[in-house]
Amino acid sequence: MPPSVNFHLWEPCNMRCRFCFATFQDVRRDVLPKGHLPEEEALRLVNLLSLRFRKITFAGGEPLLCPWLPKLAAAAKAHGITTMLVTNGSRLDADTLARLQGVMDWVTLSIDSVSPQTHAALGRAVNGRALPVEHYLSLAERIRSAGMRLKVNTVVTNLNAGEDQTAFLREMRPERWKLLRVLDVKGQNTGKVEALYCPREDFEAFVTRHRCLEREGIVLVPEDNEDMRGSYAMVDPAGRFFDNAQGGHRYSAPILQHGLDAAWSQVFFSMEGFLHRDGSYPYGGES
Repeated sequence: MPPSVNFHLWEPCNMRCRFCFATFQDVRRDVLPKGHLPEEEALRLVNLLSLRFRKITFAGGEPLLCPWLPKLAAAAKAHGITTMLVTNGSRLDADTLARLQGVMDWVTLSIDSVSPQTHAALGRAVNGRALPVEHYLSLAERIRSAGMRLKVNTVVTNLNAGEDQTAFLREMRPERWKLLRVLDVKGQNTGKVEALYCPREDFEAFVTRHRCLEREGIVLVPEDNEDMRGSYAMVDPAGRFFDNAQGGHRYSAPILQHGLDAAWSQVFFSMEGFLHRDGSYPYGGES
């Protein structure tokens, strides 16, 4: 197993990003009507994952819709591992930051554009309203003030591939900036993502345009489509490992019922791909 795992603990989301790689509508339809495990089972699962992995990333959906997320993060920290949150930033207010302080080491903000209009067109909006740039800049400062490390994830599509986000990222000052070329995942974004396809040369031009930020201490982590397939350890909202190596999601048996090793043996994972995309870096936050 790799040192890090992504736990997509919450299927519901308050945004409707057209490119979303992990909508889990199949999970909600076929396995888990509420789109998440009960609190007690989620806590058991985090405790189990914490025995084998060095870092847990809490993702969704939108994980901040989960009222017991601070408890899950605290359980992981009790095992001495690094914790990370991936969020759209719409619900990360002062009270939530206070509840996560001391138990969440990293916050990753999903930000795709410097234009609210482009965000709205992408579906990265709440009830059709995108968050203003000032919201993200203020949030970055509050995250750092709370003692958490900052990362940004950006999905590059044909709507934002021509942007120059240098000035914005310079103000945000994340430690890491992950750049993901929009990916078609069968059963997750089929029928919505096709119109957003970004040719490889446009993606590479976007990455090149922003390489100057590395001289300012921001680590750029580009991930083209082949980098993203089969190189992540991932757990779905129903508590199953899954992979995307064959173009769609393939799920294992439930971890809580069958155990980590048995479930892990049922999915594909490439350690070579994991290392190639810089999945192993100094996480920090471990004891």
